[in-house]
Amino acid sequence: MNEEIEYEIRSEETMNRMYMKPTLTLEAAKVISSAAEAEADRNGWAVAIAVTDDRGELVHFIKKDNTTNAAVGIAQKKAFHAANYRRNTVFHEKLLSKGNENLGILSLPNCMPIEGGIQLIYEDKVLGAIGVSGLASDEDGRVAQKGFESFEKLMLE
Repeated sequence: MNEEIEYEIRSEETMNRMYMKPTLTLEAAKVISSAAEAEADRNGWAVAIAVTDDRGELVHFIKKDNTTNAAVGIAQKKAFHAANYRRNTVFHEKLLSKGNENLGILSLPNCMPIEGGIQLIYEDKVLGAIGVSGLASDEDGRVAQKGFESFEKLMLE
């Protein structure tokens, strides 16, 4: 068999086995973080908002004036946690509240089991996550939820 033809056949076979996936764009990340920021602004809240890709790598970030320095890293870790552990951070927060049998969660690398990290899922695939910090965890969750809702609207367009 001709070497060039054999290579083409192998390339086609490989492509048929490759996993193709949608990705979160910078433009979409900006829309998501803007919706979360609008919720924070409506309430006069100073927060950090991180939007990451499916690996938990930062795509877009906002730090409102007067946000605590600690909120920056926490927002990023919440988004990382949601993207990589395929659970919203409130899921693990609730497990921890049930008692000592769930303390192993705290040993997960880069774990941040505090409400405010939400997965961004499209067609059963995690495209990324939003993480919010700077407030009480339920308020962080409320701000993140607004970002998530804008993501859902984007996916319907």
